Amino acid sequence: MRPGRRGRPPRAVLRRHVPTRLEDDFALDPAAVEAAITPKTKALFLGYPCNPTGAVLPDAIQDELARIAATHDLLVYSDEIYDRLAYGSYRHRAFSSLPGMRERTILMGGFSKAYAMTGWRVGYLCAPAPLLEGIVKVHQYGIMSAPTTAQDAALEALRSGEPEVERMLAEYDRRRRMFVDGLNALGLRTFEPRGAFYAFPEVASATGLDSETFTERLLEEEHVAVVPGGAFGPSGEGHVRACYATSYERLEEALGRIGRFVERHRT
Repeated sequence: MRPGRRGRPPRAVLRRHVPTRLEDDFALDPAAVEAAITPKTKALFLGYPCNPTGAVLPDAIQDELARIAATHDLLVYSDEIYDRLAYGSYRHRAFSSLPGMRERTILMGGFSKAYAMTGWRVGYLCAPAPLLEGIVKVHQYGIMSAPTTAQDAALEALRSGEPEVERMLAEYDRRRRMFVDGLNALGLRTFEPRGAFYAFPEVASATGLDSETFTERLLEEEHVAVVPGGAFGPSGEGHVRACYATSYERLEEALGRIGRFVERHRT
């Protein structure tokens, strides 16, 4: 750890987690957020549509979070990498578009999800100029720039990729509905995700296994890979993250394998 000014170590950043629950569709409760704020709180960190749950921020909740940020003079770090992957009647709103939020929001996005460019590592950040000046000072010593080929690909995606985004979104929606219905039919409680490309089934009550054990045994016995929900924080324990960004046919096969596994371990 590098020493701070006068040889002292830098102060640790204290993070306060606000829990979400399956029973509430993993919706963020603004009252719980406000209750977690202390005089030392500097910022809110939001990531919606959400990885790992697929939850979104309804307009009423988003408006209330904006009020909280203004009332307590907080910055808002808003990770909106999945902003184009929204389903049904839900329409994503950039947090910075809300009244009074442009001057206090650091919006983070990229090309990985909407344009299927995972691995190209092209992203962007929008923030008030004074904040950007400080961010650039740090960033410039970590990386020079995104590779030229990746920038060219991102530009082409913006120019001509919109039809493919719409086609991909419709296909994700088809997979989403089939996969979530299939998990619920197996007795794994799964709420309907409205964004991203993840399902977040609750596995503990059906199998008696914690998320880590469920993940390891499912991989060993049925060769299906999911991620333990506990890896994302305490609210995720008892759940696993399952990604439906693969073919419809493979998802159907995965449901069959998960079904066999659950039957063997059902409590």
